[in-house]
Amino acid sequence: MTPATPAAPHRSPEPSPDRLRRAQGAVVGSAVGDALGAPFEFGPPGAFSARFPHPGAGDEMCGGGGWDPGEATDETQMAVLVAESLLERGGLDLPDIYDRFRRWAASAPKDIGLQTEAVLTSGMPWDLAAAAHFQTNLYAAGNGSLMRAAPSAVHFAAAGRSASMDAARRIAALTHGDRAAWEGTAVLHELVRVALDGDDPLAALPDTVAHHVHPDHRDRYAAVLAPDWHPTRATEFNGAVWPCLGSAVWALRTTGTFEDALRAAVDLGGDTDTVAAVTGGLAGAVHGLDAVPPTWTAAVHVPLPGARVLRLPELLTLTEHLTEAPH
Repeated sequence: MTPATPAAPHRSPEPSPDRLRRAQGAVVGSAVGDALGAPFEFGPPGAFSARFPHPGAGDEMCGGGGWDPGEATDETQMAVLVAESLLERGGLDLPDIYDRFRRWAASAPKDIGLQTEAVLTSGMPWDLAAAAHFQTNLYAAGNGSLMRAAPSAVHFAAAGRSASMDAARRIAALTHGDRAAWEGTAVLHELVRVALDGDDPLAALPDTVAHHVHPDHRDRYAAVLAPDWHPTRATEFNGAVWPCLGSAVWALRTTGTFEDALRAAVDLGGDTDTVAAVTGGLAGAVHGLDAVPPTWTAAVHVPLPGARVLRLPELLTLTEHLTEAPH
């Protein structure tokens, strides 16, 4: 996709305290979900509740599988790279985001998705690499563009539905050549936007899917986002974009708190860090930062190239800047 000529940047008004807490809930919640799910990645369903049967115990940031307690993975690392590009470049600069991704991939991160790695290490230009990968492999509908979407969803929310969903598609297309990934990321952007306004994102789903998703992809998203869908009905591993987004929506729909939504997401097994990151971003936008257990937020940290580590104070400040910066 080639970016249109950018319009003059529009500076968002200062957000209300409630809206800011929801935005911080989305960004921090996504990071928390990532770190919470990482030790259980590719494990069986129910492993999380088997290890932590009593909600609220506070010891769930356990680490394991090569991850320190509270350590965020590639999900949040890439999300921070998007956020920092949006802030430092004064808006959406796709070549800059891609170059940050490429440098990060070359820094030997602990984890990186196979599809994302193939695109970022291909040596091809930012506007051709993902499309070329898709043409060669005929499959590029992984959930890698969903996992990093919380900061961009927060940033573009004030620009309105059309601008936010368009930005989601453009960022997704940097690494995912399959339009299915673009549309899923656009839907997630819209759900976060609705939640930040204080409205019910679940109530917005039917109209979003029916009128704002590309016609070629409406039926499949309508199926996985329907009220009666359950993750056991997925036809693909939850590393794919459809069941990943569907699982996050299911976790939000069937629970009443941030903590319960994250427990439900991780308990699905499979690609637990990504599913929990997406769930955490969505549930955080709905329930707000104050609903995220303090023992989780205190532990979460995001290692980045150059020996940088972002913790809760940096994530909160980053989010505040995202809500105020031009878009």
